Amino acid sequence: MKNQSYSIIFDKVPGTIIHHVPAQTKNFVGCPSILKIDKDRYLASHSYFGKGSTYSETFIYESNDRGETWDYIKNIKNQIWSKIFNINGVIYILGTDHCDNNLGRLNGKIVVRKSTDSGKTWSDVEDETTGLLTDGEGYHTAPTSVLVHNNRIWKAFEYAPEPDRKSWESFVISASTGADLLRRDSWVFSNSIKSWENYQWIEGNVVVNPNKELVNILRTNLRTRSGGIGKEGFIEEDEPASLVHVNEDRKTLKHDETKDRITFPGGGAKFVVKKDPKSEYYFSIVNPQDSNSYRNNLALSASKDLLEWKIIKHLLNHQDPYKHAFQYIDFEFDDEDIIFVSRTAFDDNTGGADNAHNANYFTFHRINNFVKYAKENLV
Repeated sequence: MKNQSYSIIFDKVPGTIIHHVPAQTKNFVGCPSILKIDKDRYLASHSYFGKGSTYSETFIYESNDRGETWDYIKNIKNQIWSKIFNINGVIYILGTDHCDNNLGRLNGKIVVRKSTDSGKTWSDVEDETTGLLTDGEGYHTAPTSVLVHNNRIWKAFEYAPEPDRKSWESFVISASTGADLLRRDSWVFSNSIKSWENYQWIEGNVVVNPNKELVNILRTNLRTRSGGIGKEGFIEEDEPASLVHVNEDRKTLKHDETKDRITFPGGGAKFVVKKDPKSEYYFSIVNPQDSNSYRNNLALSASKDLLEWKIIKHLLNHQDPYKHAFQYIDFEFDDEDIIFVSRTAFDDNTGGADNAHNANYFTFHRINNFVKYAKENLV
C-alpha cells in the first residue's frame, strides 16, 4: 500500500484541537481515550510522556456540543495508560499508576477510579478496597476496548517483569457489572502467556467473535526492528495481529500460532477493535505501515469475522512520515457515526512536533455514516 495516491497536504491541523503542547516542553501527548456520555456530552483524556512529564498523570476534558468545543476539567495524579468507560451510570478510569519512563524502573500497579459527577472529581486509590488492583508492579495497558458481555466487564493487560520489552506476557481481567469495581476481590485475573519468539504482544482488545467466544486481539511487534522513525523503523509490509482465546472459566488463555496469527493492516501499531451492535461488523482505525510510512497514514478497517480485515476508507494522510502522525486512536460509536481521538503530530508556530512519535496535539474527529463503507467494500 503506497501513500502517494491519496496523500493530502493540510493547511491546518485536521480535526478539532482539544489540546496543544509545544515540543520544547518535552511533554508529548499520549494515550488518547474517549467516552460518549449522552447525546451531546463527551469526555476525553490523555497523558504525557517525555523528559518533561511525570509519566503518571491523566488529563480530562469535556465537550457539551458533540465535540465542537472542549474544556479541560481535571488532572488525575498516579493514573496513566488509562481508558475511561461508563458502567451503570458511573464513569470509571482503568489503567496503571505510572509507567517505566525509560529509566529502567518497572511499569506500575493496576488502578481503577470512579467519578459520579461526569469526570469533574475522581475517587482516591489507597488500598485493595479503593481501586488498587495489584500490589506488585510491572503492568502495562493502553486505552483499548473495555468490553461488556454477559454482565461482565473485560479488559486486556500485559505483565512486564523486566524493564525491557522482551519478556512481556498477555492476560485479561474481568468483573461483574454489578460488583464494586474498586474492590480487588471483585476482579478475576487470567493466566498470562508469552508471544511468539522475536515478537511482542501489547495493547490487546477483548472482543466477542462470531461464535460468541471471547478473544483478545493484540498488536504484534517484531522485537528485531527498532520501531523508531527513520529508514530502519519502516517496514515493507504490515505486521500481523494475534488472537488469544479466553476460556469460559475466565481464567485460562490459549493460543495456536498456526491458526491465531492473522493478517491485520496496521497490526504493528496500537489499535482498538469494536463490534458495531447494529451492523455486526467489526471496526478498527489503524496505521497501515509500509516502506514509505510510519503513522502518517490513518484508515478505517472492517471485518465480518475478526479474521479477514480490509481497509474500507482512508481517513488522514500526510506525505511526511517524520514529523506528522495520527496515532493511538480510541473511538466510540455515536449512532450512525464514529467519533475518535488522536495523538497527533503536526505543524505549529513553535517548530512543529518533536517527531512523528512524540505528538504535540490531542485532536477529535468524526466519521459520518461509517457503516456504508463496510457495506460497499466487504463482500
